Amino acid sequence: MSSADENLLVGFDTSDDAAVYRLSPDTAVISTADFITPPVDDPYWFGQIAAANSLSDVYAMGGRPILALNLVMFPSKTLDMGLLKEILRGGNDKVLEAGACMAGGHSVDDNEPKYGLAVTGVVHPDRILTNCGARPGDALVLTKPLGAGVLFNANRSGKLPYRELEAVLPVVAALNAKACEVALRFPVHACTDITGFGIMGHSLEMARGADVRIELDYRSLPFYPNAVEMYRKGETTGSNKANRKAVQGLWDVKLKLASAEEDLLFDPQTSGGLLLSLPESQADELVCALKSAGIEAAARIGRVVEPGHARVSVG
Repeated sequence: MSSADENLLVGFDTSDDAAVYRLSPDTAVISTADFITPPVDDPYWFGQIAAANSLSDVYAMGGRPILALNLVMFPSKTLDMGLLKEILRGGNDKVLEAGACMAGGHSVDDNEPKYGLAVTGVVHPDRILTNCGARPGDALVLTKPLGAGVLFNANRSGKLPYRELEAVLPVVAALNAKACEVALRFPVHACTDITGFGIMGHSLEMARGADVRIELDYRSLPFYPNAVEMYRKGETTGSNKANRKAVQGLWDVKLKLASAEEDLLFDPQTSGGLLLSLPESQADELVCALKSAGIEAAARIGRVVEPGHARVSVG
């Protein structure tokens, strides 16, 4: 059910990353909440990754985070409270890096640790980015690699040494703040962040939002080192099957992919990058600007080709 309040500029109807409410002609507030289970054993990295993941929804709307509240679920009777202190330290450090302030939160006792943030941000009502504005003729740009989900699972199962996983954690935990800042210099038509539904699921959300067909160029997709190798070794995630089922009948592949390569299309991301849709004439310049800003994985990965019949094709 949609709200009748005309100041609710973005609600849940379009599967966007956050809600946006207009406060005045030049200020709208962004509201979002997210939390995750530990992707790694290190509590400080867990706090950083979870916080970056939560803050990302504000950047995906073109906004700036200003306030965060901790969302904590922790088994205080079975785990050392020092671990919780490190989780919270990681989250707080990431919030401060974002230029926002931490203002408390809420905790409950739970059997499994979970952590995230409720985040408030601000954006001009005329400059909101949503996942609904992609236009035929646009190019798609992605700002982080894919494949984090299988790497986390492979580390847990012993297929991937922690030193190999640790090498990519700074990218996973990186804020999307700089990517958003750079993107806002360009005429971006649509934006979302790539998280639990994988590149296929979130691309389809963008296609549905604008009722367009999207083509992804598989060979241009950036992947984390070892990601495809982990799928080749039989590793997977708990979300791949559900992610594939969610897009059933709405995607196709126009080139021959090994099963491990195809699995990466459905790999769930935690604190993934931004997916940006903008005029094709601007795409290469945006990628260059992102790389100059230190976002080395930025890549042009596809295009919006025609209106109607929301679908994602991989070629």
